[in-house]
Amino acid sequence: MSSFEDWLRSSAHRLRTVDPDEQDDDDLKPLLDIIGDARVVAIGESMHRMHEFLQVRHRVFRFLARRAGFTALVMESGMPEGALVDNWIRTGEGRLRDVLAEGIGYRFGACQEMLDQVTWMREQHVRGSVPVRFAGMDIPDSSASVLPAVQAALALLDDADPHYAAHLRSTLLPLFSYLPADRTGLAQAAPAIQSYLALDAAVQQKITVALTDLVARMRARRPDMIASLGGANAAEERVRFGIRAAESAQAGDAFLHAMVSAPSRTWPAANVRDVWMADSVEWVLEREPRVLVAAANGHVQRTPFSAPPFVPEPMTTLGGHLADRLGADYVAIGTAFGHGDAWLHRPRPDDAPGHSHPFVQSLGAPDPASADAAFSGAGIGDLLVDLRATPPEAASALDRTVGLRNGDVLQPLPIREAFDAIAYIDEVTPWHTWIDENGLV
Repeated sequence: MSSFEDWLRSSAHRLRTVDPDEQDDDDLKPLLDIIGDARVVAIGESMHRMHEFLQVRHRVFRFLARRAGFTALVMESGMPEGALVDNWIRTGEGRLRDVLAEGIGYRFGACQEMLDQVTWMREQHVRGSVPVRFAGMDIPDSSASVLPAVQAALALLDDADPHYAAHLRSTLLPLFSYLPADRTGLAQAAPAIQSYLALDAAVQQKITVALTDLVARMRARRPDMIASLGGANAAEERVRFGIRAAESAQAGDAFLHAMVSAPSRTWPAANVRDVWMADSVEWVLEREPRVLVAAANGHVQRTPFSAPPFVPEPMTTLGGHLADRLGADYVAIGTAFGHGDAWLHRPRPDDAPGHSHPFVQSLGAPDPASADAAFSGAGIGDLLVDLRATPPEAASALDRTVGLRNGDVLQPLPIREAFDAIAYIDEVTPWHTWIDENGLV
């Protein structure tokens, strides 16, 4: 591996800090050459809920907003709920912690790092300096149900198509009574999904048919709804969002229904979630010139994702779809790390369904066969490197690695095909969350 380490020492760009408040950002200037004119830059996380990865994301977004005309952060979080966060950034309405809890899925908003990033985005609007936006790109409700999307569509229909809204409130909304009453736990998605899988097939079909009708009708009545709301730009934007929320419900329903057929399926699985996220990024690009996408490495990578035994068949990723559609307008930056501590959670025997207790686990040195070990072996510390510039001998050495770690698990992937660049963090620490020791916010 010495050829790769020698090249890394001479060519990698050392990250002087991960602190987004650091005013001197000259160490990030090489990023401009890496991304070029790309409209979509994605930055991954090899583990969620890591302080340093969240800080790097925030620092990179500030840099790109100031230096390269990036105007939106697009996150691995529910598309309909993300409007709450975007509204707070633009208006300051509401209590920020509540907005983060309701507007960002998977509990990703329950931390100081996210609060700091959203607060900085709000400051740009107040100052009128770099007005930036927020968007979720994922299916709703932490991928556990489509109810938030239906509610977002109804908020529009109550004003723009009230008779149909009343119909949905009496026919579609009651079908979601299957959802568990307690949605407060860290692992609340599990019992919600289990409850859907336990539904009678006829009820599942009623939901699917109602959502199909909802999307078809809203699309067909788009001009009528805009006119009913006054026909101004604000009305057009509101209808645009409402239709998209309905479409997210349809995508979420397809994601859930794929689990129903999984035990008896004889055909390869399809990654419904990631194609929806790619569609959502393109939807955001209709109004924003350049965006930063933030998600797990396994979503932003260009190559198919597999993680045996849980995901045995390679599946096309968000990054794979965007690379196919956008070509050079898509740049994927993966993350890697050396050692540190991870914030994890697991249910205890006496925990109620959907509840889980957090704990911190020490992560040792990376697997010697991993790419993380190759970056660590150079002894540089935190760094950013353009993998497309790797010379043949160093490339050959890197190609012999077998993947990147996710905690103590090694995810197999061809790293130079998967990512255009890597941000390596030598030591990682847990996020600064306000989730308590009982797993409660």
